[in-house]
Amino acid sequence: MQEFEVIFYEKDDGAMPAKEFLFSLENKKLKAKILKTISMLQTNGNSLREPYSKYLEDGIFELRAKVGSDISRVLYFFFVGNKIILTNGFIKKSQKTPKEELEKAKQYRKEYFYREDDVNE
Repeated sequence: MQEFEVIFYEKDDGAMPAKEFLFSLENKKLKAKILKTISMLQTNGNSLREPYSKYLEDGIFELRAKVGSDISRVLYFFFVGNKIILTNGFIKKSQKTPKEELEKAKQYRKEYFYREDDVNE
């Protein structure tokens, strides 16, 4: 079974929203759990399912981690060549994934595809 390559999405200004989110987590257990889930994603790719990963919409998935009442999500998408792009993360405070976080992930995905397309021409 081939491992997947996990990549942090990088914005034009060099910022990496998902990576910055992970480093900002103060709950060490939650941070460890989400890093373990990322490792599982790297090994299992698109065969990783709930409770660890869930498809949302438009090619966007969420990685899920929970410690006590703290729930975190990291959004991601798949790219050609077994690449997984982690876009952004957040602490979940409501039942549904916040629309602005999902829209952000979709925008990053669009930009990533556009940039990769430019590189390959």
